[in-house]
Amino acid sequence: MLNVFSKVFGTRNDRVVKNYKKRALNISNLEESFKKLSDDELKKEWEKLKSLVQNDEKSLDDILENAFAIIREASYRSLNMRPYDVQLIGAMVLNHGDIAEMKTGEGKTLVGAIAVCLNALSGLGVHVVTVNDYLAQRDAMELKPLFEFLGFKVGAIVDSIKDDEERRLQYSFDITYGTNSSFGFDFLRDNMVYDLNEKVQRGHNFVIVDEVDSILIDEARTPLIISGPTNNKNQNYVKANEIALKLERGTLTEAKSPAEKAITTGDFIVDEKNRAVSLTEAGHIRAEELFGVGNLYSIENAMLSHSLDQALKANYIFVKDVDYVVKDDQIIIVDEFTGRLSEGRRFSEGLHQALEAKEKVAIQDESQTLADTTYQNYFRMYKKLSGMTGTAQTEATEFAQIYNLDVVSIPTNVPIKRIDKSDLIYKTEREKFEAVCEKIKYYHEKGQPVLVGTASIEKSEKLHTILANKKIPHTVLNAKQHEKEGKIIADAGQKGAVTIATNMAGRGVDIKLTEEILALGGLAIIGTERHESRRIDNQLRGRSGRQGDVGESQFYLSLEDNLLRIFGSDKIRSIMERLGIKEGEFIESRMVTRAVENAQKKVESMHFESRKHLLEYDDVANEQRKVIYKFRNELLREDYDITSKITENREDYVNYILQEANIFENISSEDFDYDFLLANLKEDLHIILSKENIESEDYISLKSNMLEILNKVYNEKMSIADEKQRSEIERILYLQILDKAYREHLYAMDTLKTGIGLRGYNQKDPLVEYKKESYNMFVDLVSNIKIEIIKILFTIQLQSKEDAQKEKEAIERMKASMEKANSNQTTNLAQEAVRTSDKKIARNEPCPCGSGLKYKQCCGKSGPKRGLVVGN
Repeated sequence: MLNVFSKVFGTRNDRVVKNYKKRALNISNLEESFKKLSDDELKKEWEKLKSLVQNDEKSLDDILENAFAIIREASYRSLNMRPYDVQLIGAMVLNHGDIAEMKTGEGKTLVGAIAVCLNALSGLGVHVVTVNDYLAQRDAMELKPLFEFLGFKVGAIVDSIKDDEERRLQYSFDITYGTNSSFGFDFLRDNMVYDLNEKVQRGHNFVIVDEVDSILIDEARTPLIISGPTNNKNQNYVKANEIALKLERGTLTEAKSPAEKAITTGDFIVDEKNRAVSLTEAGHIRAEELFGVGNLYSIENAMLSHSLDQALKANYIFVKDVDYVVKDDQIIIVDEFTGRLSEGRRFSEGLHQALEAKEKVAIQDESQTLADTTYQNYFRMYKKLSGMTGTAQTEATEFAQIYNLDVVSIPTNVPIKRIDKSDLIYKTEREKFEAVCEKIKYYHEKGQPVLVGTASIEKSEKLHTILANKKIPHTVLNAKQHEKEGKIIADAGQKGAVTIATNMAGRGVDIKLTEEILALGGLAIIGTERHESRRIDNQLRGRSGRQGDVGESQFYLSLEDNLLRIFGSDKIRSIMERLGIKEGEFIESRMVTRAVENAQKKVESMHFESRKHLLEYDDVANEQRKVIYKFRNELLREDYDITSKITENREDYVNYILQEANIFENISSEDFDYDFLLANLKEDLHIILSKENIESEDYISLKSNMLEILNKVYNEKMSIADEKQRSEIERILYLQILDKAYREHLYAMDTLKTGIGLRGYNQKDPLVEYKKESYNMFVDLVSNIKIEIIKILFTIQLQSKEDAQKEKEAIERMKASMEKANSNQTTNLAQEAVRTSDKKIARNEPCPCGSGLKYKQCCGKSGPKRGLVVGN
C-alpha cells in the first residue's frame, strides 16, 4: 500500500525536492538582472541584504532567492563556477537545517559555500566541519575568492596552529573551516580557562558538517575526552599479558533447550560478535594459580582481574594493523570507519596500556578525565545544524532520532551511468584474492584505472604483497600514508593506475577522468570485502561515475570474511555446498547479495544501539555539564556578583554545620551541641570562639548569631584588599575549587558507569540506576563546592601591599647580611691561611687566597694591625 501511495502521490522526499525546484527556478529568473550589474553594484545589493538581516527586518528565508542569485553570479565571477540548479537545491536543504544527500562529484563543496554565504549575513559566525585538516585548508583557500568578493573573512582551524591567539583569530572570522575534533576539543578547553579573554570560540550559531555520516555516525561512537594524569597506578599490565598468553582459548556450545546447559571448554571464550572475552570456571582457577592469589574477584585483587580482562581483549579481539598500528614506539588507534590514524586518542579503562604490554612498547600511565563530551551533544549545541554527504539514507532513522535532522536525497545533475555488478563469493580468502589480482591485471593491461577498496591496513598490505609478486605496479593508501591521501586519490584516475585504499578512500577529493579513460570504461571499483556498514560500501562505489561518467563496481567476498563468518547466514555456505563449488569457482546471485546486506543491517542495528546507549548515558552527564559550564562562564564575567554568591554560600555553610550537629528548628536549645559547633568552626574556618559567643535561645537566633560572626570575621579578613582585588581572589579560588571538584566527580562518574551494568543481574535497569546515582552524586558535588569555597576563603592568609613590601625588604636585608657574613668569613679564612703559611710570599706574586690579585694588592696590602680596632 505504501509503495502504491508513493507512486501516485510521490514520496515525502519527492515533494520536498519539488518545492525546492520551484525556488531554484525563481532564482534562475533573477539571474539576468544581476548579471547586468557591475561588481560594485552587485556588492551593494549584497550589503542591502546584510543590513536587512542584521537589523531583523527580514529573515534569511525571506531573502534566500535574491541572496542565492547574487551568490551564483559572484561564484561565476570569482571562481569561474556557476552553481547548477541541483546545487542550489542542496544549499536550500542545508539552510533549512537538514542533510543534503548528493552523490560523489556533484560539487558538495560549492553547495556548502552557498549556504555558508547566506548564513554568514547574520554576523554570528558559520562553522564548516570537514574530516581532515587537508580538506579544511583546501576548501577555505579554494572558496576564499568568493567569500572575499562578498565581504567575508574566512579562516581554518588546523592542528598545526598551536597558538591560542591565532586560533582565536580564525574563529573571529565570518566563516571558519576545521575538523570535528578541532571544534570539539576547543570547546572543552574553552571551559577550562580562567579568563574570558582566553576563550578561542565565540559561539555556536550555524554549522555545516561535510561527510556528515562519517562524523555524526561513525566517529560519534567515541567521546571527546581531555585527560590528565591520575594518582591510580597499575603495574599489572605486563604480568596480565603474560598470563593471558598462557591461558587456553575455548569454545561455547549453546544449549539446545532450556533443560540443557551451555558447554564451555578452555580457559576463556571469545565473543567476536560483541567484541568481548569471558573467563570460564577453569579459567578462573588457572588465573588465580598464575597470579598466586586466593580469589581473583576479591576487592584487593580487583585491579588484577580488570588487567587480565583487558589483556585478553588486547590479544584476542584487537588486531594489529586493523584496530591499531605501532608507530614510533607508540600504539596509535586506527579509526575503523575512516581508516585514518587517530593521533592523540587513547583507549580507556587500561585497554591502551594492555595493548602497549602486548606489543612490548613503553607503557604510559593511566589517565583520568578532565573534561569530556560526545559529538552528539557538542553538535546539538548549535542553533542550526546541517550536513551533506553522498550516503545518508541508510542512517536516516538515527539522524532523525538523535539530531532531529531529515535526510533529503537530491537528484544528480546528470543521470548515473555506472554499472554496479552483483557480488562474487568464493569459499576461501586465498581464492578471492587470486581472483581480485587477475581482475586487476586485466584492467591494468587494458589501461583502465582501478580503485581497490580493502577493509583494513592488514588486508591492503596483503594485497600489496601479492601484486608486488606479480609485478603489477600500484599505489597503496592506508593509515600509514594518510598524509599523501589527497594526491594519491586524485591520481587514481590516470591511465593504467592501480590504487589500493582502505575505507578512507580519499573522501572529499575528486577523481577526474580524461576522455581517453572514459572511452576505456571509466574508473573501475573493486571491493575486496563488505564493510559492516552499507554506507562505506556505497562510498567506495561512489568514487566512480561522477557527473554522468561511465564506470563499474563489483565486490569480491569469501566465506572467511569477518562479516560473513560472524554475522552471515549459514544459507550462503549451504548453497555453495549444494552447488558443489570447486577450487577457484564462485557464486554470483542477487539472493546471496541480499543475504550479505541483511547481515550488514544486523550490524548497523547493533552499532546504532551502541551509539544510542553511549548517548543515553552522556545525556545524563550532559545536563550536569551544562550546569557546571554555565556557572563557570558566569564566574568568568567581571560583572558577576561574586560577593552575593559568597554570602549565600556562608549561609549554606551555617545550615550544613548545624545539620551536622543535629541542630534543627524544632529542638530545644538545651540540646544544642555547642562543643561540636565550636570544634568544627576551629577546624574548618580557624575561628576560635567560646560557648558564650554563640549561645542562643532558639535555632533562628543561633543561626543568626553564627552568620553575624562569620560575616564580621570574613569582612575584617578581606578589608586589606580593595573591592576589585577581593572579587578577583574570590573568583579565582572559586574556579579552582569548582574545577578540582568537577574532575573528581567525572572520575567517580566513570567508575560508576563501568560497574553499573551489573545492576541488571538484580533485575534493575542500569540506565535508571545510573540516573539516580549520578543525580545524588551531582547534588553532593554542588553542596561540597559551596562548603569548600567557604573553608578555603576563611583559611587563606592575605597580605596588604605595605606588609608584602616590608617582608620583601626584610628578606633582601637578611640576604645581604648573610652574603656579607659569608664574604667576610671567606676573606678572614683566606687571610688566616696566608698569615700562617711558612712560605715567604713576594709582594708581586699572585695572592695565595685565590682572589686573582697580586699579594701586595690583596692580603699583603698595608692595613690595620692585627688585634687593633680602627676608629672612624
